[in-house]
Amino acid sequence: MSDTARYEYFLFLLTVILILELLSRKLKLPPAAAFILGGTGLALSPWSPEVTIDPELVMVVFLPPLLMSSAWFTAWREFRKNLSGILLLAVGTTTFTTAAVGVAAHLVVPALPWAACFTLGAIVSPPDAVAAEAALERLSLPGRVTSLLQGESLLNDATGLVLFRFGVVAALTGIFRPLQALTTFCVVSVGGVLIGLVVGFLGLFVIRRLRDSDMVIITTVLLAEVSYIGADHLHVSGVLATVATGLVLGWHQHRDFDAETRLQSHAFWKVLVFLLESVLFILIGLSLRGVLGRLRGTPDILHHLVYPVGIVLVAMVFSRFVWLFASDGIVGLLRRRWPERFARPSVAISTIMGWAAMRGVVTLTAALSLPEGFPGRDLALACAFASILVTVLVQGTTLAPLIGLLRINGASELRVIQSDENRAWIAVAEAQLRAIEEASRLPDGSERHPRLLEQYRYRLDVTLQYAEDTAKHRPEEIAHYEAVLKAIGAGREEILRLHHAGQIHDRVLREMEQAMDMQEIEASGYLGASEEGMA
Repeated sequence: MSDTARYEYFLFLLTVILILELLSRKLKLPPAAAFILGGTGLALSPWSPEVTIDPELVMVVFLPPLLMSSAWFTAWREFRKNLSGILLLAVGTTTFTTAAVGVAAHLVVPALPWAACFTLGAIVSPPDAVAAEAALERLSLPGRVTSLLQGESLLNDATGLVLFRFGVVAALTGIFRPLQALTTFCVVSVGGVLIGLVVGFLGLFVIRRLRDSDMVIITTVLLAEVSYIGADHLHVSGVLATVATGLVLGWHQHRDFDAETRLQSHAFWKVLVFLLESVLFILIGLSLRGVLGRLRGTPDILHHLVYPVGIVLVAMVFSRFVWLFASDGIVGLLRRRWPERFARPSVAISTIMGWAAMRGVVTLTAALSLPEGFPGRDLALACAFASILVTVLVQGTTLAPLIGLLRINGASELRVIQSDENRAWIAVAEAQLRAIEEASRLPDGSERHPRLLEQYRYRLDVTLQYAEDTAKHRPEEIAHYEAVLKAIGAGREEILRLHHAGQIHDRVLREMEQAMDMQEIEASGYLGASEEGMA
């Protein structure tokens, strides 16, 4: 296939992505499931070209920006608050799943060396950050559950990849030193975090001196790649390095980025992440042809492939539940001794967390990167692809109904957030009024800005009234922002009329339109929040 043909095929895939996204919204399916199904359908069609995935290239191109985005928009306070639980999942669950899958694989395929079995376990053990983000995006879960799942998906790739590398070395050399593995894991993890922090703060040093929003956004993309590639070249965790860099930038963006840069960067990252995620899941589906091609010649495929893959998947899924429920049991015992330090375990929440563990790019690329001649390579490929299909298509599509069945939602937290928001708006209105009063007061006691002072006093009064009885004022709020949007629309039509009549310059049109766009975004956001509150 020529370069031109590849580009045309890429444009075709973008068209398919848009269609699948619309279908997923209409059918209320997770987008990842729709993309994998679409890619699989393309792979099985006779006219579709065979797509070969370079594992290292996929990791470098897709993983750093996706990890950067997830870390950037992570709620830092929740992440820090739940860090012990996140590490328990990211390290404990991944390691336990690796061991459980390794034992299951050896029991069903006794001829497979133990090291190869544990390598297989390391491949399928870590839930994927991309798949988790795609699955959780449209679900309403308690904040702690979302924080744990997102935090786990950010950190567990490092655990899985380190276990994978040691498994490969042990399988090829026949040598495995547990103490060395533990030491290396600590060095790789700590080294990755340190590299990420250094890159993040050096990046902030540069960003503070840039005056252009476009340059800042490009710098953030480069920082994601620099942290990942730099850490990888230093043989430490590129995943943790990128996550650390993203957390640093996300925490400091509120002071070090101006309003225009924040707006543009949020829009940029939203589009970039959508494209990368959708293309990635399409590529996973398209890779099915290559996997089937390798497995087609397997003798007695039912006994040598289907049965072992099924056992591995069962071990992969149930080992996570075993770990979670065992952890709940230990927490329950500790809570009897220190009830104020440990939250009450919830079977329903642990069930959701056990089921919300989709596999994705790391699992597939790890399996594809196994060297030729590796013991059980074909089985590892089959297990990797089957784990992605089962977790995304089955668990991903049934997660929302399961949440509804178990009656778990974030409604109570939304009420707390609403209360916090009301208090915050009151504090903001008071601070703004004090600033205007100070700026307006003249030495002779008169006011320099009486109209502005009246406006901010009115804003504080309205904010106080709204906080006292939100439900009572909600219809008025909706009507207010609907009127604002009508006014903005009328203003937009007027400047377009003036421009079409040749009465204003193109630059005037763009500047005024941008100002109205920002007003419309703000009003639409408030209107959407108000209507959601009414519902």
